[in-house]
Amino acid sequence: MARAGESSDVLHRGGCHCGRVRFEVEAPAAIEVSDCNCSMCRRSGYLHLIVPKESFRLLSGEDALVSYRFNTGVAQHLFCGTCGVKSFYVPRSHPDGISVNARCLDPGSVTSTSVRPFDGANWESARAELAREEARGRRISDRASPDAPRLDEEGSSGQK
Repeated sequence: MARAGESSDVLHRGGCHCGRVRFEVEAPAAIEVSDCNCSMCRRSGYLHLIVPKESFRLLSGEDALVSYRFNTGVAQHLFCGTCGVKSFYVPRSHPDGISVNARCLDPGSVTSTSVRPFDGANWESARAELAREEARGRRISDRASPDAPRLDEEGSSGQK
């Protein structure tokens, strides 16, 4: 999880497609996101930028949010009730944090994006590994492979 108030943090803004839901989040300009293959994320193409709750501010649209829970009910999936976009939510993996959909960040503040796979299809074992790494004091961004694909500001890796 990105740590609040890191010296390299910038203020990112973003929101849903129709603009009713708007937020801002403090995170590094060079972000690392997780690409989860669980049943929900695989279908939506969600790229997780997980931050502490104190780094996230909902600016507008709280009244437009619709919640969806399944399986254990821990994750609180929040969608804009107008356009249906999930721009952020409270993840099962980090119930004390916020997962921002990096694809919903406004252009201009992200300098680079590295993508790390997360095996959400095998959630229990993947979460156990994540917990072990966090217990060793490693942040999510410390785990990136130097060969991890990097995306440009438009979300393209340049690979076909």
